[in-house]
Amino acid sequence: MEKLTMIPGRVVLSTQGRDEGRYFIVLEVIDENFVLMADGLTRKIDHPKKKKIKHLRPKPILVNVDGSTLPNKHLQDSDLRRALQENGLEISNPSTPVDDDK
Repeated sequence: MEKLTMIPGRVVLSTQGRDEGRYFIVLEVIDENFVLMADGLTRKIDHPKKKKIKHLRPKPILVNVDGSTLPNKHLQDSDLRRALQENGLEISNPSTPVDDDK
């Protein structure tokens, strides 16, 4: 089986940290250890998450992150959300803490 490479546009699943179990789209590969990623909801394009590649599981889904080919000529958070939803990946807000004192 061929190993999936980390390239801009790759959909990944976070396996460690607060964002464990959430799907993101790689925006930029920094080096062989880190990527910048966003999902358009909890992590916006203007403030992407820097994450170690070893804490990510790549999926065989590629999304167009080249803004020049999009209708509005630049990538927006809604484009990321739409791409994840169109591929059947959940992108809901993280659950809020439950208040058990009531």
